[in-house]
Amino acid sequence: MSSEPATENGKIRRRWANLRSRFLGDRRGSTAMEFAMLAIPFALLVFAILESCVSFAGQEVMANITDDVARQLRTGQLRPADVTGTKINTLICARLEIMVAKGCPGLLVDLREYATFADAATAGFKIVSGEIVLTQGTNSTTFATTPGLAESKNMLRVFYPWPVMTDFMAKSVANLNGNKTLLFASVTWQNEPFNN
Repeated sequence: MSSEPATENGKIRRRWANLRSRFLGDRRGSTAMEFAMLAIPFALLVFAILESCVSFAGQEVMANITDDVARQLRTGQLRPADVTGTKINTLICARLEIMVAKGCPGLLVDLREYATFADAATAGFKIVSGEIVLTQGTNSTTFATTPGLAESKNMLRVFYPWPVMTDFMAKSVANLNGNKTLLFASVTWQNEPFNN
Protein backbone atom coordinates (compact mmCIF):
# COMPACT_ATOMS: atom_id res chain seq x y z
CA MET A 1 0.00 0.00 0.00
CA SER A 2 2.76 2.44 0.76
CA SER A 3 4.24 1.94 -2.72
CA GLU A 4 1.02 2.96 -4.49
CA PRO A 5 1.03 6.63 -3.39
CA ALA A 6 4.74 6.91 -4.15
CA THR A 7 4.25 5.66 -7.70
CA GLU A 8 1.16 7.82 -8.09
CA ASN A 9 3.12 10.90 -6.95
CA GLY A 10 5.93 9.97 -9.31
CA LYS A 11 3.49 9.74 -12.24
CA ILE A 12 2.03 13.13 -11.41
CA ARG A 13 5.50 14.66 -11.16
CA ARG A 14 6.54 13.11 -14.47
CA ARG A 15 3.35 14.40 -16.14
CA TRP A 16 3.97 17.95 -14.86
CA ALA A 17 7.62 17.78 -15.90
CA ASN A 18 6.62 16.49 -19.32
CA LEU A 19 3.93 19.17 -19.71
CA ARG A 20 6.30 21.91 -18.54
CA SER A 21 9.08 20.82 -20.90
CA ARG A 22 6.63 20.63 -23.82
CA PHE A 23 5.21 24.05 -23.02
CA LEU A 24 8.58 25.74 -22.48
CA GLY A 25 10.21 23.88 -25.36
CA ASP A 26 7.54 24.79 -27.90
CA ARG A 27 8.72 27.92 -29.77
CA ARG A 28 5.99 28.16 -32.40
CA GLY A 29 4.19 31.11 -30.79
CA SER A 30 7.20 32.84 -29.22
CA THR A 31 7.39 35.59 -31.85
CA ALA A 32 3.73 36.44 -31.38
CA MET A 33 4.18 36.53 -27.61
CA GLU A 34 7.28 38.73 -27.85
CA PHE A 35 5.51 41.10 -30.22
CA ALA A 36 2.50 41.30 -27.90
CA MET A 37 4.77 42.17 -24.96
CA LEU A 38 6.69 44.85 -26.93
CA ALA A 39 3.86 46.33 -29.04
CA ILE A 40 2.50 48.70 -26.39
CA PRO A 41 5.87 50.16 -25.29
CA PHE A 42 6.89 50.48 -28.95
CA ALA A 43 3.65 52.31 -29.84
CA LEU A 44 4.08 54.63 -26.85
CA LEU A 45 7.65 55.40 -27.92
CA VAL A 46 6.59 56.11 -31.52
CA PHE A 47 3.78 58.44 -30.41
CA ALA A 48 6.11 60.25 -27.99
CA ILE A 49 8.66 60.80 -30.78
CA LEU A 50 6.01 62.06 -33.21
CA GLU A 51 4.44 64.36 -30.61
CA SER A 52 7.84 65.80 -29.68
CA CYS A 53 8.87 66.32 -33.31
CA VAL A 54 5.66 68.14 -34.26
CA SER A 55 5.84 70.31 -31.14
CA PHE A 56 9.49 71.15 -31.85
CA ALA A 57 8.63 72.07 -35.45
CA GLY A 58 5.86 74.37 -34.17
CA GLN A 59 8.30 76.00 -31.75
CA GLU A 60 10.84 76.61 -34.52
CA VAL A 61 8.23 78.10 -36.88
CA MET A 62 7.04 80.43 -34.11
CA ALA A 63 10.62 81.48 -33.27
CA ASN A 64 11.33 82.27 -36.93
CA ILE A 65 8.14 84.31 -37.24
CA THR A 66 8.99 86.22 -34.05
CA ASP A 67 12.49 86.98 -35.35
CA ASP A 68 11.11 88.13 -38.70
CA VAL A 69 8.50 90.46 -37.17
CA ALA A 70 11.15 91.87 -34.78
CA ARG A 71 13.48 92.51 -37.73
CA GLN A 72 10.72 94.39 -39.57
CA LEU A 73 10.05 96.50 -36.48
CA ARG A 74 13.78 97.11 -35.92
CA THR A 75 14.33 98.33 -39.49
CA GLY A 76 11.19 100.48 -39.64
CA GLN A 77 9.38 98.33 -42.22
CA LEU A 78 6.65 97.95 -39.61
CA ARG A 79 5.73 101.10 -37.70
CA PRO A 80 3.95 101.33 -34.34
CA ALA A 81 0.69 102.12 -36.17
CA ASP A 82 1.04 98.82 -38.10
CA VAL A 83 1.01 96.72 -34.92
CA THR A 84 -1.42 98.47 -32.57
CA GLY A 85 -4.19 96.58 -30.83
CA THR A 86 -4.70 93.11 -32.29
CA LYS A 87 -2.86 93.89 -35.54
CA ILE A 88 0.33 92.25 -34.29
CA ASN A 89 -1.60 89.12 -33.28
CA THR A 90 -3.16 89.00 -36.76
CA LEU A 91 0.23 89.52 -38.40
CA ILE A 92 1.86 86.70 -36.43
CA CYS A 93 -1.17 84.40 -36.70
CA ALA A 94 -1.30 84.73 -40.50
CA ARG A 95 2.16 83.18 -40.65
CA LEU A 96 1.69 80.73 -37.77
CA GLU A 97 -1.47 79.15 -39.20
CA ILE A 98 0.73 76.79 -41.22
CA MET A 99 1.31 74.88 -37.93
CA VAL A 100 -1.69 75.69 -35.74
CA ALA A 101 -5.48 75.85 -35.89
CA LYS A 102 -7.13 78.62 -37.90
CA GLY A 103 -7.32 81.84 -35.91
CA CYS A 104 -4.46 80.77 -33.60
CA PRO A 105 -6.63 80.15 -30.51
CA GLY A 106 -4.83 81.22 -27.37
CA LEU A 107 -2.04 83.19 -29.10
CA LEU A 108 -0.70 85.90 -26.79
CA VAL A 109 1.71 88.64 -27.84
CA ASP A 110 3.53 91.17 -25.67
CA LEU A 111 5.43 93.97 -27.43
CA ARG A 112 6.78 96.86 -25.41
CA GLU A 113 9.45 99.53 -25.26
CA TYR A 114 12.00 99.63 -22.43
CA ALA A 115 14.21 102.49 -21.28
CA THR A 116 17.29 100.24 -21.03
CA PHE A 117 18.27 96.66 -21.78
CA ALA A 118 18.62 96.17 -18.02
CA ASP A 119 14.89 96.97 -17.65
CA ALA A 120 14.08 94.51 -20.43
CA ALA A 121 16.11 91.85 -18.63
CA THR A 122 13.76 92.04 -15.63
CA ALA A 123 10.76 91.08 -17.79
CA GLY A 124 9.68 87.52 -17.27
CA PHE A 125 6.68 85.26 -16.94
CA LYS A 126 5.45 82.38 -14.84
CA ILE A 127 2.71 79.81 -15.10
CA VAL A 128 0.21 80.05 -12.26
CA SER A 129 -2.63 77.52 -12.10
CA GLY A 130 -2.15 76.71 -15.79
CA GLU A 131 -2.27 80.37 -16.90
CA ILE A 132 0.54 82.62 -18.18
CA VAL A 133 1.32 85.60 -15.92
CA LEU A 134 3.74 88.28 -17.13
CA THR A 135 6.11 89.76 -14.58
CA GLN A 136 8.28 92.86 -14.45
CA GLY A 137 10.71 92.28 -11.64
CA THR A 138 8.50 91.07 -8.80
CA ASN A 139 5.31 92.73 -10.08
CA SER A 140 2.71 91.19 -12.37
CA THR A 141 1.86 93.03 -15.59
CA THR A 142 -0.68 92.62 -18.36
CA PHE A 143 -0.08 91.95 -22.04
CA ALA A 144 0.50 95.16 -24.02
CA THR A 145 1.46 96.42 -27.45
CA THR A 146 3.53 99.58 -26.95
CA PRO A 147 6.44 99.56 -29.42
CA GLY A 148 8.96 102.37 -29.44
CA LEU A 149 10.11 104.70 -32.20
CA ALA A 150 13.56 104.93 -33.82
CA GLU A 151 16.52 103.93 -31.62
CA SER A 152 14.27 102.66 -28.83
CA LYS A 153 14.80 99.37 -27.04
CA ASN A 154 12.00 96.82 -27.48
CA MET A 155 11.04 93.30 -26.58
CA LEU A 156 8.62 91.04 -28.45
CA ARG A 157 7.36 87.93 -26.64
CA VAL A 158 5.02 85.42 -28.27
CA PHE A 159 3.17 82.69 -26.34
CA TYR A 160 1.13 79.87 -27.82
CA PRO A 161 -0.64 77.07 -25.90
CA TRP A 162 0.26 73.98 -27.98
CA PRO A 163 -2.24 71.11 -27.66
CA VAL A 164 -0.74 67.78 -26.56
CA MET A 165 -2.55 65.06 -28.50
CA THR A 166 -1.60 61.82 -26.77
CA ASP A 167 -3.01 61.26 -23.29
CA PHE A 168 0.05 59.71 -21.69
CA MET A 169 2.21 62.62 -22.95
CA ALA A 170 -0.31 65.19 -21.72
CA LYS A 171 0.07 63.98 -18.15
CA SER A 172 3.83 64.51 -18.15
CA VAL A 173 4.30 67.40 -20.61
CA ALA A 174 1.26 69.69 -20.33
CA ASN A 175 1.87 72.73 -18.15
CA LEU A 176 -1.16 74.83 -19.20
CA ASN A 177 -4.89 74.26 -18.76
CA GLY A 178 -6.62 71.98 -21.26
CA ASN A 179 -3.69 69.53 -21.73
CA LYS A 180 -1.56 72.15 -23.49
CA THR A 181 2.11 72.97 -23.28
CA LEU A 182 3.63 76.40 -23.76
CA LEU A 183 5.52 77.38 -26.90
CA PHE A 184 7.42 80.62 -26.32
CA ALA A 185 9.63 82.93 -28.39
CA SER A 186 11.27 86.20 -27.41
CA VAL A 187 13.42 88.83 -29.14
CA THR A 188 14.98 91.97 -27.64
CA TRP A 189 16.53 94.65 -29.85
CA GLN A 190 17.22 98.33 -30.40
CA ASN A 191 15.53 99.98 -33.36
CA GLU A 192 17.65 101.42 -36.13
CA PRO A 193 17.68 105.22 -36.64
CA PHE A 194 14.92 105.22 -39.26
CA ASN A 195 12.74 108.26 -39.93
CA ASN A 196 9.70 108.42 -37.65
